[in-house]
Amino acid sequence: MLYQLYESQRALMAPFSEFASASAKLYSHPLSPFTHVPMAQRWAAGFDLMHRLAKEYEKPVFDIQSTTVEGVEVAVQEQVVVEKPFCRLLRFKRFTDHAPVLAHMKTQPTVLVVAPLSGHHSTLLRDTVKMLLRDHKVFVTDWTDARMVPLDKGPFHLDDYVHYVQEFIRAIGHKVNVISVCQPTVPVLAAVSLMATQGEETPPALVMMGGPIDARLSPTAVNNLAMNKSFDWFENNVIYRVPLNYPGAGRRVYPGFLQHTGFVAMNPDRHLSSHYDYFLDLVRGDEESAEAHRQFYDEYNAVLDMPAEYYLDTIRTVFQEFALVNGTWEVAGKRVRPQDIARSALLTIEGELDDISGAGQTRAAHALCTGIPKSRQFHYDAIGAGHYGIFSGRRWREQVYPEVRQFIARYSRGPAEPGVTRAGARKRSARAAKAARS
Repeated sequence: MLYQLYESQRALMAPFSEFASASAKLYSHPLSPFTHVPMAQRWAAGFDLMHRLAKEYEKPVFDIQSTTVEGVEVAVQEQVVVEKPFCRLLRFKRFTDHAPVLAHMKTQPTVLVVAPLSGHHSTLLRDTVKMLLRDHKVFVTDWTDARMVPLDKGPFHLDDYVHYVQEFIRAIGHKVNVISVCQPTVPVLAAVSLMATQGEETPPALVMMGGPIDARLSPTAVNNLAMNKSFDWFENNVIYRVPLNYPGAGRRVYPGFLQHTGFVAMNPDRHLSSHYDYFLDLVRGDEESAEAHRQFYDEYNAVLDMPAEYYLDTIRTVFQEFALVNGTWEVAGKRVRPQDIARSALLTIEGELDDISGAGQTRAAHALCTGIPKSRQFHYDAIGAGHYGIFSGRRWREQVYPEVRQFIARYSRGPAEPGVTRAGARKRSARAAKAARS
């Protein structure tokens, strides 16, 4: 019922939002006579703010048209590589007719960025992708809004998330390096662990950023809510069915509008101040600051519904049973054993001021991955960075990304066998291939 009430309110507010938008233009357009009335800028700013508070925010687009490689601008095209009911695997394909740069791009490492399925769309990682494209071939998981998935496509559990990650790694190739941001650090570690247990080759480099590997450490407000409420409370209070006006009508979900309410409730003063500053920027005519506000909130206010099964599985497995760190997690009947990962290198990253994943939660992956030699385990603390700062913004670009780039460049080819140099390993492989042909 709550979801239906929200939809009714949204439909009711739509005309008011459009009215506010038109009124803002009426008081700000240079050809309008209303721009000359007293306090016209304040009226325009007030109506503009009203429009943004009442409007519906659609899923943003990555809109990455080009990047720079070796000082040369190259074109970028977004391609769908694999399409599943609840996710698309995207590739940002780079094109250039500059022969030396093209040859250089072919030698660059491949990375799979596993975006969070935790309220916001994968476009939240736009800045992450932009930086990575300079030095890597980039793939990204683009999770689908659950309200857009028809009921006949079946449910989506945390186990399915793990299987999706494995399928994407296999589709790209075992040489792909994997970067998981926030929530996916847990299912990505599970996916790679299961591959290692089965004897499959695992990604050469694993980068885990700001995720709840061990949510018991330095619990944040997010962790406390998940740990202090019962499983039944979540099922009875935050799960609703999608209304009839969407393709996924009848599907049980954790609605995006409830998630957004929770996001805002964590820092209400900060958001109130930000909107007031936006109003003042419009009054002063500071279009650059106003546009920065629009870009941030166009992304922040665009949320998606999560499948109920996946959300509840995550609450139980990650935040209540701590099944990964306790060694009790099973995916499709197979035990998750991070200690079986041996041939990957591991880099964990945390933000000093992260209020989503507390200090030590991501670093806990090292204690689990005992099969990875200490010489290939690394940790980086981003000083002054909050949760979003470790993958977006100035601190990501200036502090975190150089660490990620160097780590992947160093380990992207995987380890050579003990006592064998890379050149020696290549020669031995060539001899083995020649013997097989003969």
